[in-house]
Amino acid sequence: MISHKTGMSRRAADLAHAPELCADAAEGVAAAGPAAACPAGAKSRVRDRIFETACELFYRHGIHGVGVDAIAAEAGSNKMSFYRSFASKDALVTEYLREREREYWAWWDDAIARHPGNPRRQIEALFEAQLEFANSKTCRGCALGNAAVEITDDEDALSTLVRQYKEKVRHRLHDLARAIQARDPENLGDALMLLMDGGYFTRLIFPRSSGPIAAALPAARTLIEAHLPASAR
Repeated sequence: MISHKTGMSRRAADLAHAPELCADAAEGVAAAGPAAACPAGAKSRVRDRIFETACELFYRHGIHGVGVDAIAAEAGSNKMSFYRSFASKDALVTEYLREREREYWAWWDDAIARHPGNPRRQIEALFEAQLEFANSKTCRGCALGNAAVEITDDEDALSTLVRQYKEKVRHRLHDLARAIQARDPENLGDALMLLMDGGYFTRLIFPRSSGPIAAALPAARTLIEAHLPASAR
């Protein structure tokens, strides 16, 4: 979910030292032969640069809107270096989605950690953190949710990855709803998930927090109140 930022100063430094990284120097490899293999550290830096560039481009333009040539060019690399680093574009997309998932759970855990033992405030904190993220210039909604729109039926591995992620989000919201003693925790959790995902998609249309996402937190509070028994209120 969280935008993976590639520092321009870092990229400029990498490009300035591209000859030293030698993974991009196809002519040098051809002339020197297999024995002139690049050091592991150089290969790692090239791979990291390609991956960071791909993360930025996928999040901004979509996974099907960006090809290998565009990624290699933006990273100051070439297709030879790309395929030395990743077996295929699908392998890169899988790694991108898994990285976004790791970032999302780190974001989630940080938000709820501010209110230990208080599940109601934890739910509210998630919506507060979402609104804060929506206010950032780099926000393009939920990365995995955006990918789900692009993934076709024949892309089973990617579809499974996104579905499992969304199922985990759903189960966590169910658990929080149970923790606040909601009368129907599954129903409340699903309603909260609709609010959360809907907020991310409206952020793609309306600038920053000027759209419906601004109503997500008050709506979440209203839903919570409606699902609590009188004794829990």
